[in-house]
Amino acid sequence: MDTAQVASLAGGSILADYLTPEQLAAELGIAKRTLDRWHVCRQGPPRTTIGRTPYYRRDSVEKWLADRERGFDNPSRRRRA
Repeated sequence: MDTAQVASLAGGSILADYLTPEQLAAELGIAKRTLDRWHVCRQGPPRTTIGRTPYYRRDSVEKWLADRERGFDNPSRRRRA
């Protein structure tokens, strides 16, 4: 099943809250290869695989992004020299 078929099914299906790597890469403004590299390095958002196709749950991606936020007012998150 290609991305177009998944997108057409996702409208009212169980995959409605999931993004393909191409969709997520487009939303983040990065290359799909960057997502692949993050996955290998265990740095990217969590994903699930159905068959051979990875999917990213939108809620998990939003949580992953929120966890990456860095505040300048929190001294415990500052780097030490």
